[in-house]
Amino acid sequence: MNLTASAVKEATRSYEFLKTFSQDKLIYGINTGFGPMAQYRINDEDKKSLQYNLIRSHASGMGEKLNSLQSRAMMLARLHTLVLGYSGVHPDLVQLMTDLINHEAYPVIYAHGGVGASGDLVQLAHLALGLIGEGMFLYQGDIVPAQDVYQQLGLKPLDINGREGLALMNGTSSMTGIGGINVIRAHRLVVWSMLLSLMVNEMMEAYDDHFSAELNNVKKHNGQRAVAEWMRILGDDSRLMRKRHEHLYDKKVTETVVEDKVQEYYSLRCVPQILGPIFDTVLNAEKVIVDELNSVNDNPVVDYKNQNIFHGGNFHGDYVALEMDKLKIVVTKLSMLSERQLNFLLNPALNKKLPAFANAGRLGLNFGIQGMQYPATSTTAENQTLSNPVYIHSIPNNNDNQDIVSMGTNAAMLCARVIDNTYEVLAVEAAALVQAIDIRGIADRLAPATRWMYDGVRNHFPFFKEDFSASSHLQAVKTWMKDTDIVAQFKKKI
Repeated sequence: MNLTASAVKEATRSYEFLKTFSQDKLIYGINTGFGPMAQYRINDEDKKSLQYNLIRSHASGMGEKLNSLQSRAMMLARLHTLVLGYSGVHPDLVQLMTDLINHEAYPVIYAHGGVGASGDLVQLAHLALGLIGEGMFLYQGDIVPAQDVYQQLGLKPLDINGREGLALMNGTSSMTGIGGINVIRAHRLVVWSMLLSLMVNEMMEAYDDHFSAELNNVKKHNGQRAVAEWMRILGDDSRLMRKRHEHLYDKKVTETVVEDKVQEYYSLRCVPQILGPIFDTVLNAEKVIVDELNSVNDNPVVDYKNQNIFHGGNFHGDYVALEMDKLKIVVTKLSMLSERQLNFLLNPALNKKLPAFANAGRLGLNFGIQGMQYPATSTTAENQTLSNPVYIHSIPNNNDNQDIVSMGTNAAMLCARVIDNTYEVLAVEAAALVQAIDIRGIADRLAPATRWMYDGVRNHFPFFKEDFSASSHLQAVKTWMKDTDIVAQFKKKI
C-alpha cells in the first residue's frame, strides 16, 4: 500500500494551514484542555506535552485484545480519515502509519474502554500510544514492545508537532474498522446460509416453486427476490428438486392421505422470506460503513479550503452503532434458521427420510450427530441474548460532558461475536447435512454449487458410523467457511 501524492498534499496543506491559523488564537485541543477541562488555556511551552498526556492518560483499555485483522482495519480507517485533509496532522504521521501497516505491525488495542461519542477514545489512544513508540505491538504473531518493532523495522516513532494526539483519538475508526469486517463476514453468511438451505431442500427432494420467480416477485422486497434468484440459479442443475406440476397437477391425486408433504416446514420453504430482510440489512450496513469510512470524523475540523476551524461532533458514532445492532439482530435470526434446519435433519418425525440424529451407525449404540446439536443450540441461544441493542444504552460520563453516547465499539464487538458464533452453528449444520446426503446416497444428484459445498465440507469432516470426538473437525469446517470468500466464489452466477 502506498500513499498517493495527492493524499500527502492534502495532509500537508491542512497541517500548514493549522500551524498558521492557530497563532494567537484559542483553539480547542491546540492550546486548551480537553472535554470538560477545555476552559483551561495551555501555555505554548506545554502544548506538546498536552498531546502526549492525552494519549497516555487514555490508553487505559481492558478486556480482550483486538485481533490483527481488527487492528489493521482500525488503522486503515484512521489513516483514511487523516489523509482527507481535515485533521491538521503532520504528513510524517500518515507515512508512519502506512509503513507500519505495510509491515503488518499493529499496536495492541483492547476491546473495552470506548463509549463511541468523543470518538473511540480509548481504542484510538492505544493506537496513538504505539505510534509514539510506547506500549506493545502485534508483530509476526507475537506481542512485543514497541521499541523492538521500531528498531527491527528501522522506523522512528512519531514526534508530535501539533494536534496529532487529538487527531488520532477523536473519531469513529475503531467501530468503523471492526464494522467493515462484520459486514463482509455477514454478507458471506447470507450466501452460506442460502447454499445450506438449498441443499436441505435438495436432500428432502422438495418442490422448487418455493423460490420461483412468479412466487417471489409478487413481493416487492429486493432481498427476497435476490435470494430466490440465487436459489434458482444455483439449484438449476439439481437432479433432486421436484416440479410441483409433475407430481400434483399433471396427474390425478387419489390418495386420501398424501404421504409426501404438499408444503415443507417454514425453515425450508420460507428461505427467501427469511434471508431476504437479512440481506437487505447487510447491504444497508455496508452503505453506512462505507459512508462513515469516507467521512471526516475528527473534531475540530480543520478546513483549509474555507480558511476556518469548525467545532462539533463528527466523532459521534450513532450511525455505526445502530447498524451494528441491526446487523447482529439479523445474523442471530440467520443462526436461528440454521438451528431449525439442523433440528429438522436430526428429527425423523419431521424429515421422515433419515434415521434419528442422522446416525449412520447402530441406533441405540451409536449417537450420530446428537452430541453436536448441543453447541449449535446453545450458541444460538447465546446469540439471542447478545442481540439486545447497545445503541440505546447510553450512559453519561466525562463529568457529563459526554452526556449521550453511542457505545459504537461495544456494538461492533458484540456484533463480531454474534457473527463468529453463527459460523459455528452453520458448521454443525453443514456437517449434519453432508452426513444426511451420504446416508441417502444422493451426493451425485446435487446441483454443482451444492456439490462444491459438499466436497468442501467433506474435506474437513469425514463420513462416520462409529462415534468420535468431532470438535476439531467442526472447528476446521468453521475455519474453512470463515476463510472462504463465498461471495467471490459465485460472483459470476449471483
